[in-house]
Amino acid sequence: RPKREQWRVQHKPGERGLNKGQFKGQKINSKPVKLEKQQKQEVEIKQRMTVSELAKAMNKDIDHVYEALLNTDVDLEELEPDTVLEEKWIKEAVKRSGMKHKWAKLVETKVRENKDIQRQPPPDPAQLVPRAPVVTIMGHVDHGKTTLLDSLRKSQIAAQEAGGITQHIGAFRVQLPSGEKITFLDTPGHAAFSAMRARGAMVTDIVILVVAADDGVMNQTIESIQHAKKAKVPIIVAVNKCDKPQADPQRVKEELVGHDVVCEEFGGEIQANHVSALKGDNLLELAEATVTLAEVLELKGDPTGLVEGTVIESRSDKGKGPVTTAIIQRGTLRKGCTLVAGKCWAKVRFMFDEYNQAVSEAGPSIPVEIVGWKDLPSAGEEILEVESEQRAREVVEWRSYMEEQDKIKEDQQAIEAKQKQHQESYNKDRESMAHLSWRQRRAALYRANKHKLSHRLSEKTEIEELTLPIIVKGDVDGSVEAILNVLESYDADDQCELDVVHFGVGDISERDINLAETFSGTIYGFNVAANKSVQQMAAKKGIPLRLHRVIYKLIDELKDDLSSKLPSTTEENIIGEASVLATFDVTVGKKKIPVAGCRVQKGQLDKKMKFRLVRGRNILWEGKPMPVSRVKYMLI
Repeated sequence: RPKREQWRVQHKPGERGLNKGQFKGQKINSKPVKLEKQQKQEVEIKQRMTVSELAKAMNKDIDHVYEALLNTDVDLEELEPDTVLEEKWIKEAVKRSGMKHKWAKLVETKVRENKDIQRQPPPDPAQLVPRAPVVTIMGHVDHGKTTLLDSLRKSQIAAQEAGGITQHIGAFRVQLPSGEKITFLDTPGHAAFSAMRARGAMVTDIVILVVAADDGVMNQTIESIQHAKKAKVPIIVAVNKCDKPQADPQRVKEELVGHDVVCEEFGGEIQANHVSALKGDNLLELAEATVTLAEVLELKGDPTGLVEGTVIESRSDKGKGPVTTAIIQRGTLRKGCTLVAGKCWAKVRFMFDEYNQAVSEAGPSIPVEIVGWKDLPSAGEEILEVESEQRAREVVEWRSYMEEQDKIKEDQQAIEAKQKQHQESYNKDRESMAHLSWRQRRAALYRANKHKLSHRLSEKTEIEELTLPIIVKGDVDGSVEAILNVLESYDADDQCELDVVHFGVGDISERDINLAETFSGTIYGFNVAANKSVQQMAAKKGIPLRLHRVIYKLIDELKDDLSSKLPSTTEENIIGEASVLATFDVTVGKKKIPVAGCRVQKGQLDKKMKFRLVRGRNILWEGKPMPVSRVKYMLI
C-alpha cells in the first residue's frame, strides 16, 4: 500500500496531532494548547548594593554582573567586587538578566548598647593623700640623661645600653638621701623616638630638661620643650657636662630664652642647675629643686576605688608572656585585679618593680610591671579596672566593634570619593565627544585607552621589581612604633614602594620566615634574636635577616636596601672645558681624520675621559678621542 494509507492503518485516530475534524467517523479533540507563561526570577535589591552582593542575590557569579553591565556608562575596569553600585545600574543589571526586582524588606536593626568604660569622676578631696612626683628626663641624644639618672640611683644603666644611647622608655623609683621618693621616666633622645618622648610628657608632673653645656640647644631639645608645653608641665633645666673645659652654661641659657624657656636669672620662673652627671656634682641641688617644685604643685592621689593608669611600654617575655610597664595614677593595683587597656584585657597574676622584684600592690605614682595580659596592649593606652572578666570581655568586644564600624565608614567615604571622581571624569569625556557619532566616539575611546592595554603587563612587572616588602620585629611596642614612624616619612614610593607586610613584638619566628618567603621580603629585627633553627631556615630559603641593636644602624641598612632596588643613575661631572681655535685634517694611512686645535679654558682634559663637542645648544659630536699613537703628526 502507499505509505500514507499504511500510516492510517497503524495509528489510532487523533494520534497524528492534527486538529482537522473527523477521521473515520470519530471527532478529534481540537482544543488549543496553552503555553504557560514563564515566571521571572525575583531579585531582592536594596540601596548601595555591592557587585558581590548583587551577584549573590541573583544567584550568579560576579562575571555575570559584569556581562550584564556591558555597553553601559559603567566603567567595568573600575568595578571591583566591593564596589557600590547606583540604584539605576542595579535595576539595569537585573533587567538585562531576564529577572525582575523587588525591594528587600527593611529590617530594623537594633542599636547596640554602649558597653565601653570611662574614667571615674574626680574623687572626693577628703580621700586624697600626698603622692610622689612623676618626673620625666628629656633632652637631646648623648646629652647625659641616663647618666644623670644613674648617678641619682647609683646604677650603671648607660653602660649596658647598645651604642651608648637610650632606645627605650624606662620607669624608675628613686629614694633621695632626705627620704623623699621620686618616680623618674627616662626617655630616648634619638629623633626616631618622638612618640616615646610625647608619651612621657603626657603622664608626668615635672620635666627635667637636660642640655649639654658643650653642645647647646639641639633639635630634640626643642622638641622636648614643645612636648612639655603641649602637656602644660613645668620644666626644670639641668645644664649637664659643666666639668668639661669647653662648657659654656651661660650660652645654653641664652639659647633657651629663644625658645621661651626663661631661667630665673633672666627674670623667668624656670630653675636652672649646673650639674655634672658623670662626677655627681650638684645632683643633690637638682633633686632638692625637684622636691621643692613638687611641694608647690601639691601633688595628691586617690589610693581607693578602681585602678587607673597608663601603659608606658609593652613587650613579650618568653617566660611571662605579654608584659606592660605602667604608671598607676589612681587606686591601688593588686593581684587578681581585672584591667582593660585598648582592645586588650588582663587578670593580674604577678607584679614586679624595676629591679624585677615581686610586689604585692602598687599605689599612685608607682611604676610597675604587670603580668597577665591576654594580648599585648599598645604603649600609651589607658588602663582602667573593671569588676569582672565578663565585663572586660564586653568592653573589648565593644571597642573592636566600634573600630570595625569606623573602618567601614572610612572605606565607604573613600569609595564614594573615587566614584565621584570617576563620574566627573566620565561626564567630561562625554561632553568633549558629544558632537561625534557613536561609531566615532567608540573609535576615539579605543585610541585613547589603547596605550593602557598595551603597557599593562610591563607596568605590573616594573612595579614588582621596584617594591621592597619588609617585616619589622622589635623587643618592645615603643621600638616598633618608632621604626614605623620613621618608615611613614618615606616619600619616594614612585621610585621604589616600601611595603610593610607585617610588624610585631618578640623574637623572629618560623612564621616570620614563611611570611617573608611568600612576599619575597626582608626581615628587620631591633633588639630581638633569632635562634639557630630559624637562622638556618632563613639561610636555606634565602631570606635576608637584618638584626640590629642600634636604631640608626637599622635605618641606614634599610636605606641601602632601598637604594639597591632603584635603577642606576648616570651623573655627569665636567672636569674641563676648551674652545676650538682651528680645525685641520691629519692623514692616517689612507684616511684623513679631522683634528680640532683647542685651548683649555677651565680644568683639564684627560684622554681617558669622554668628550662632547657643542655649538650653542646643539651637540655635534660625543665620544672618546683617537689614541695619539695612531696620529702621525701632532700640533703642539
